[in-house]
Amino acid sequence: MSETTVAAPFPGVFYRRPDPASPPFVEVGDTVDAGTVVGLIEVMKMFQEIHAETSGRVSAFFVENEEAVDAGQSLLTVE
Repeated sequence: MSETTVAAPFPGVFYRRPDPASPPFVEVGDTVDAGTVVGLIEVMKMFQEIHAETSGRVSAFFVENEEAVDAGQSLLTVE
């Protein structure tokens, strides 16, 4: 089974939820399609959606909600 890693395209703060009162975009075990929003990265008060690059099941997250990330850092995998 092949895994695809979704990486941060730029540095910022990664958010797993659209706002503090909402559930996460996706959880481990969820099935996603290519293009599904899996999180947000905030850079200078601007929020950019992060999308799954392939269809499959989310198998792992490597960062927590509201964690600072670097460009190229692995965020999650889809298998």
